[in-house]
Amino acid sequence: MNLKIAFIVYYSKDTIYSLNAVVGALETDKETQKINISYSLNQKQLFSQIETQLKLKKKVVIGLSVFTTEILEISSLIKKIRKRFGKRVLIIAGGPHPSGAPKDILKRGVDVAFIGESEDSIVKFFRKIQINENYGDIEGIAYNNKRSKFHYNKKTHFIDLNRFPPFPVKNPRFGAIEITRGCPYSCNFCQTSFMMGIKPRYRSIETISKYVKIVENEFKHKTDIRFILPNAFSYGSIDGRSVNLSKLEELLSSVKKIIGSEGRIFFGSFPSEVRPEHVNKDTLALIQKYANNDNIIIGAQSGSQRMLDFCNRGHSVEDIYNSVEISSNFNILPNVDFIFGLPRETKGDRIQTIECMKDLIKIGARIHAHYFIPLPGTPFKNASVQRLDKETKQFLKKYNYRGKVYGNWRKQEKLAKKLDKIFD
Repeated sequence: MNLKIAFIVYYSKDTIYSLNAVVGALETDKETQKINISYSLNQKQLFSQIETQLKLKKKVVIGLSVFTTEILEISSLIKKIRKRFGKRVLIIAGGPHPSGAPKDILKRGVDVAFIGESEDSIVKFFRKIQINENYGDIEGIAYNNKRSKFHYNKKTHFIDLNRFPPFPVKNPRFGAIEITRGCPYSCNFCQTSFMMGIKPRYRSIETISKYVKIVENEFKHKTDIRFILPNAFSYGSIDGRSVNLSKLEELLSSVKKIIGSEGRIFFGSFPSEVRPEHVNKDTLALIQKYANNDNIIIGAQSGSQRMLDFCNRGHSVEDIYNSVEISSNFNILPNVDFIFGLPRETKGDRIQTIECMKDLIKIGARIHAHYFIPLPGTPFKNASVQRLDKETKQFLKKYNYRGKVYGNWRKQEKLAKKLDKIFD
């Protein structure tokens, strides 16, 4: 006998796209597509939905996607859920933090952690609980058994993106379309390669077009299309390190043909970015021809070559300068990401980075400043958090007032110090 399941998906302000993929996967499976799915955007709404579904005698599953940067807020939410509803609800969580630190998220009150990409595992999980079967053997999950012993079932394969939709259609929740997973660069501070693998996997243009048409039919020629991928200009390349111009143009032209002149494409801007060495006249010409964004996000991270090499970035400081100069020549605003407080960063490295930033601002860039936060599952996960020196803070404050530097580095520095104490 199948149990009546209610899956309540909680979207925080930082995870507006993260759970679309798993909900879409549930819709594609005959055994799970009839599950009652609802979305919650805040705590009040979430608690109201839980109360309603429990009164209807349904088994309630709450789905969370968690970044390390929001672990304190999510931890507080879980405590409140447990205090009010106890074990009457099942809490599952995926995303970067559970993938990199499954023991930590379980310790905070989650019942099952989903590791890495979860389309396959979420379908198998709901199949099991619908018929009240044990889910303990599913690949890609972690949990504590009845004796509080930690279990982690490793994944043995990556998925084919074309098997699953990028967002739910029956329970509509449209958003940016994820078109690439995996990154060959393995930057030491970033979780992408360690969660999704180093070999890039692409959603085909045929599949992408299918879902662009669905969005277009919904919004009728006023469609904004954005993409999620680690490096926009590497789409379609064999190794993820090169540029496949013909494939890029095929992608953009196919989408433009569907959405028409009133529809808009945003490519290389939020929520994706580009690597500096891939910014050239040919790639920017494609942006001008097909896309509507007047800016791109360039991942620089440091103005010190020593730090770039230590972080395993795979590009040079010269590449950063070139990318900003070319972008400015195309009248495309280069928003350039930099990270302060990286492991082993010296005062000399920071001085080089600040001078680089000043040069880039003169050329026409705007700086997006970040403060380093050690992320679980990365080579820098155990790195010590260091304080920003007075000179760096003064520079950031001065240029922030001028509108040349933006970002949440102040908040990130405070958060990094809190997390450093928790995970020490």
